[in-house]
Amino acid sequence: MAKFELKLPKMGESVAEATITNWLKKVGETIAADEAVLEIATDKVDSEVPSEVSGTLTEILFQVNDVVKVGQTIAIIETEGGSIETPKVAEVAAPVVAEVEKTIEVAKEIVAPADFSGSDKFFSPLVKNIAKEEGVSVTELETIKGSGKDGRVTKEDILNYIKNRGNQPAAVQTQATTPVAQPTVAAPQPSTQAVPVSVNGGDEIVEMDRMRKLISGYMVASVQTSAHVQSFIEVDVTNIVKWRDKVKTAFEKREGEKLTFTPIFMEAVAKALKDFPMMNISVDGEFIIKRKNINLGMAAALPNGNLIVPVIKNADQLNLVGMAKAVNDLGNRAKAGKLKPDDTQGGTYTVTNVGTFGSVFGTPIINQPQVGILALGAIRKVPAVIETPEGDFIGIRQKMFLSHSYDHRVVDGALGGSFVKRVADYLEAWDSNREI
Repeated sequence: MAKFELKLPKMGESVAEATITNWLKKVGETIAADEAVLEIATDKVDSEVPSEVSGTLTEILFQVNDVVKVGQTIAIIETEGGSIETPKVAEVAAPVVAEVEKTIEVAKEIVAPADFSGSDKFFSPLVKNIAKEEGVSVTELETIKGSGKDGRVTKEDILNYIKNRGNQPAAVQTQATTPVAQPTVAAPQPSTQAVPVSVNGGDEIVEMDRMRKLISGYMVASVQTSAHVQSFIEVDVTNIVKWRDKVKTAFEKREGEKLTFTPIFMEAVAKALKDFPMMNISVDGEFIIKRKNINLGMAAALPNGNLIVPVIKNADQLNLVGMAKAVNDLGNRAKAGKLKPDDTQGGTYTVTNVGTFGSVFGTPIINQPQVGILALGAIRKVPAVIETPEGDFIGIRQKMFLSHSYDHRVVDGALGGSFVKRVADYLEAWDSNREI
């Protein structure tokens, strides 16, 4: 029998770690090649890790809620053969693994090893290593209130504790950082929010899920970072509505894809970003980064009702057919919970369709570190003044609002307003005889 090391694969250019959320296989169970072994979560999307070989799961090295670095071995699978196998995954981030191992070795040398065998609490290998490196004793570690499943101490819990401990008076800090069995000074407690209590007994208290907590943090951070300002413009999309009604059936028969309004709007946004490249930027401190590629994020619904923003890469290089296929693919995989971590990375500008929920317009929050986001309002039949050479008259037109939120630190009103006006111009100039 041979042993195969199942490692956490690389999941995207900027994804360096993931949290284990569920083991789909137990020790002793048989695994087929390409069968999912566990579920993981990055800061934006959930995913599965499949096995590259067939065999029997003999060892699980990390538990649920543990944070694992890319390239770390997470399980051992026993296979048929006579030699120890290693995964043939070229994308495994070896430098990351080497850095983690180096950190652990240094921690072992400079900190007296702590004995966790006497503790009744479970601590993940990552939490133990951080505790050893930072000189947090077992007794001190047991005082930390965990936010993980069953009260387990997570990476964030111990890092917050260490950060708060560093703000204590020198006498307390010196004593706390010495790994002794029984510290004479009680360890400071990190500030945690108490669980609210229903006064009348009829209210239901529900904790936010992991994704909602992340979204909450992102939204608050974005408002605190960017000076949000909005521009609104009404667009006549009558020609687009009539054209889509005319071609959508033939398009679906030919391409096997539905033709929605979203790819049409995405095409106009991509063209406007080429006209106004200073909307396709991001901010890093006091520096502006002008993005070479136009990667459009599109807000999509997850199975649990939360929203996520998958990204259409190089959107300006797609024709309308390609745009429709990309929009449908990302939207369908988002609904099925099948998005990969890399699907949500690298966005340079975001579009959200608030009209899906009947909203006429909205004021969306910028997706950091981008500087703009466009909300598409509901398309409505409204009376409008129609100008003709023979004079003006009232008619029924299909109209919608575009709501543009942008970062006033780097985008002035002239640029923000001109950009959304250009999007509107492209939509109103739609060719009713366009071939697709």
